[in-house]
Amino acid sequence: QVQLVESGGGLVQAGGSLRLSCAASGGIFSMNTMGWYRQGPGKQRELVAAIALGGTTNYVDSVKGRFTISRDNAKNTVYLQMNSLKPEDTAVYYCNKVPYVEKYWRQGTQVTVSS
Repeated sequence: QVQLVESGGGLVQAGGSLRLSCAASGGIFSMNTMGWYRQGPGKQRELVAAIALGGTTNYVDSVKGRFTISRDNAKNTVYLQMNSLKPEDTAVYYCNKVPYVEKYWRQGTQVTVSS
């Protein structure tokens, strides 16, 4: 059974940093591109960053140069380093494979950026 456990969110002032972690089990990690998604208040969920098995990364334009996605294949964990945070980054952040599988969504981790 696939399990995804997100952690690392919190409340931070604009300009601050957070590092999110997603521990995966159940076979989802080793064969897939993994991604971080987010859903802000009143917004649709969007893919923020993705990382392929070989390490190739992609980012949505709004976070390029500020966020860095990485993965530790030995630990089945994907990370999202978020720097220079802005209030518009406020959202619940989720991890899932890319493309996502609906039944793999979990509770996510809340990131709140105050101005």
